[in-house]
Amino acid sequence: MKWLSKLNPLRRKSAEAMTSRDLLELIAAGAVAVSGVQVNSESALRYAAFFACLKVLAEDVGKLPIKLYKERPDRGRDVAKNHKVHRLISRRPNDFMTASEFWEMCVAHVVLRGNFYAYKVMLGSEVVELLPLNPASVKPKLRDDWSLWYDVTFANGSRDVLPASQIFHVRGLTLDGVRGLSALEYARETLGLGIAAERHGAKLFVNGANPGGALETEQTLTDEVFERVKTSWNEKHTGLDNSHKVAILEGGLKWTSVTMTNTDAQWLENRKHTDNQLCGLLRVPPHKIAILERSTNNNIEHQSLDYVNDGLMPHLNRIENRIRISLLNERDEEDHFAKFNVAALLRGDMKARSQFYKDMVYLGAYS
Repeated sequence: MKWLSKLNPLRRKSAEAMTSRDLLELIAAGAVAVSGVQVNSESALRYAAFFACLKVLAEDVGKLPIKLYKERPDRGRDVAKNHKVHRLISRRPNDFMTASEFWEMCVAHVVLRGNFYAYKVMLGSEVVELLPLNPASVKPKLRDDWSLWYDVTFANGSRDVLPASQIFHVRGLTLDGVRGLSALEYARETLGLGIAAERHGAKLFVNGANPGGALETEQTLTDEVFERVKTSWNEKHTGLDNSHKVAILEGGLKWTSVTMTNTDAQWLENRKHTDNQLCGLLRVPPHKIAILERSTNNNIEHQSLDYVNDGLMPHLNRIENRIRISLLNERDEEDHFAKFNVAALLRGDMKARSQFYKDMVYLGAYS
């Protein structure tokens, strides 16, 4: 589709396509949580539990095949293989991304920022390419006449106000019908607490996996001696490489350890609680991110089925509905629809499936 560069004004302005990393780096800095930690896209994705949940949701949607169907009154539905939108959503949305990568990015942006935006390259009345936009650089605005417009700042610095007909917008849970809710904004305190606890653990190991303490003496130390003792102690006894070294104290100095430990502060329990809270917020079962304390061989299967129905389905429905009303013209919208295939994810174990088929044959539903 290189010939589309002549039709696409964005490509005439900038020859370089934005990568996922470029989009991430352009996202706004974020705000400071009560814990004192600045929570933005970069810091949130560095928190293991949040990144794992986002990765699970994005990759699970990305690995599902999606097709465009046409309803047939006499014979159900057929795959609309010759339709341009089918090629866009199932194989190649643009020149530099596969469909799997595109939908992974879509879900990642919806989870992280509440919204996913893509510029629609049009050929007549048909959409022929979708170019993802940085969600922090797009501001949807509902005008007095109830028309929706988007104030977009592109990667090359240019700015334009575009109508809704030129933007493919998948929004998450919304309170105003215009913008989706961002996890960075509404889960900032939970993320901030988790990041702060993780940094606390990292600082602990920097200091040799031991809590801090004090060097005590009854003598009065001059400023020169004080600085020399402090520098010498930090160089020889701080860090994992210096753990368990013998300390040689001079001039009547004594080491007094701080009594509060990580057990007293319930550091591990706090981290587990935060991780479980994030799983609940994003509707990802804990076992999907390797938290197996309360999972057994008997309940993991049912948790996985609940995850498909309650965790994935909202994202899939949002994308399917947006494809129908945003990528299809009014004529095709009546009898065409997009559908992800989740049949493989919804299958139960072999014993349950066998019993289901027996029951269906016994009832006469299956022959």
